[in-house]
Amino acid sequence: MSDGGKPPTVVVTGAGSGLGLETALLLASRGMNVYGSVLTSGEESHLREQAQRLGVNVELLRIDVTDEQQAKAGIQQVLSLAGRIDALVYFAGLGLRGFFEDLTLEEIRRVYEVNLFGAMAVVQAVLPDMRRAKSGRIVLTSSVGGRMGSMTISGYASSKFALEGFGECLRQEVYPFGIHVSLLEPGLVATPHFTVNRNRSRNAVNASSPYYAWFCQHEHIVDEILERSSFGPREVAETVCGILQARHPKLRYVVGRNAKLVLACRRYIPGSLFENIYWAILRRMVTQPRRRAHSLSSDIHTTAGDGPSIPR
Repeated sequence: MSDGGKPPTVVVTGAGSGLGLETALLLASRGMNVYGSVLTSGEESHLREQAQRLGVNVELLRIDVTDEQQAKAGIQQVLSLAGRIDALVYFAGLGLRGFFEDLTLEEIRRVYEVNLFGAMAVVQAVLPDMRRAKSGRIVLTSSVGGRMGSMTISGYASSKFALEGFGECLRQEVYPFGIHVSLLEPGLVATPHFTVNRNRSRNAVNASSPYYAWFCQHEHIVDEILERSSFGPREVAETVCGILQARHPKLRYVVGRNAKLVLACRRYIPGSLFENIYWAILRRMVTQPRRRAHSLSSDIHTTAGDGPSIPR
């Protein structure tokens, strides 16, 4: 993935924090010519500071992926400076937590605008150059939630299910032009996606919701899983680096031991049996817990309805 010995040019969206930040810094440290897109001045400052701390260079782009014209302009800016784009790694993403009845369609549309239509806009902007060059790598960040649904993430998971379908179709369409498309599927990993950017539905954090106690319990379970998580952003970044360097990249890359285990169980255990075991256990843990979780704290309430583009 290079042009006559020159370092490959890689665009990383959502590079202002979390997995996108970790990946942009790692790729830059491996000698790649990295352009990282951010949404806010705060993200821009953070990315700049982290790059300076590590002594690497990451060129900054200000792109709101939900604005098609901004996406096109950002990609054209890279092409005018670098001459080509060898890879796109799409990390910009927005979570949404809450039982479906508590979600508003406006909240769900925001998630789709970032997670699906934002990805489509950026991909459509890079494809003409990659097609002419007859080479390129596109990595779309999905999630284990894009392969298997769960309580409280119907808005988020459905957007990732759609992204999975888009990725499968796109891979078939552009492969004849030498362009490889891969789906990155991390499990639960501790990033700002689950802390300051934990986008909970406004109705979900309302104590009068009929689902409030269950939602608190589910959030408590998620927090416990995150505390025991055996991998972090670095492992995800290393996986992306491997995808970009692979001779023949695969369609899907699952990251995280627990995620691999659960997806393997679902693959090999008959559907009804899996539902009666895994999902039934989770339902009982949420609706009939041995020890109930505390109510959501007021400082966490403020994370409901966060900004329009939160790097995953």
